[in-house]
Amino acid sequence: LVEADGDPDAAARILREKGLTKVATLEDRDNKQGAVAIARDGQTAALVELKAETDFSAKAADFVELTQRMADAVLGGGREALEGLKDQLDTLRIQKKENIEIGTVARFEAGEGNSLDAYLHVQDGRGTNGVLVEIEGADAETTHEVALHIAFAKPVALSRDEVDADLAERARSGFEELTRKEGKPEQAVPKIVEGRLNAWFAERVLPDQGMFGEKETVQQRLGAARVVRFCQAVIGG
Repeated sequence: LVEADGDPDAAARILREKGLTKVATLEDRDNKQGAVAIARDGQTAALVELKAETDFSAKAADFVELTQRMADAVLGGGREALEGLKDQLDTLRIQKKENIEIGTVARFEAGEGNSLDAYLHVQDGRGTNGVLVEIEGADAETTHEVALHIAFAKPVALSRDEVDADLAERARSGFEELTRKEGKPEQAVPKIVEGRLNAWFAERVLPDQGMFGEKETVQQRLGAARVVRFCQAVIGG
């Protein structure tokens, strides 16, 4: 109040600015905890991940409620709608004294005739594993199965082209080195390496993954249908 010449509103602003300045020093701290929320209205769905440093903060009612408000806002107005919740986010940062930031944000509006599913695994009162998936040519039951599979298998790409090329090349080099160390005939090396690389991709690329870890792949389950897009946010992942 002294600094604000007795003006309580000005004093509140000063305290808030000081709080935000202190919070800004926390931006380098690890924040693998948090919460995920999903909002859906018919053929449109939104997902928001809000990251925190501790599960204690992430499980708190105010944290979970803000995450849901963010998902609701994105559902109605897209990612830019989160600007309207900036003050609430800053207040949460000051109160929790943690590196709290927005993580994954997605909004899917399914194309005409496509099937949309939104799945959220809730643990200890907060969403910890959220999935959105849109599929062309599949019924709702199959699309839901694929959403559950994504939650289980955690794919990173929809096609091999989406996998980081440098990462794939390092994997290939590693398989070549391993295969030669095993003493395999030189003429057999390319085929063995290709097989191992195919298995490596099958762990990461959604259509190539075994459905729930079984022999049948996701694409085989889908048949003529195809996954248009998917998004996943996993706390601690």
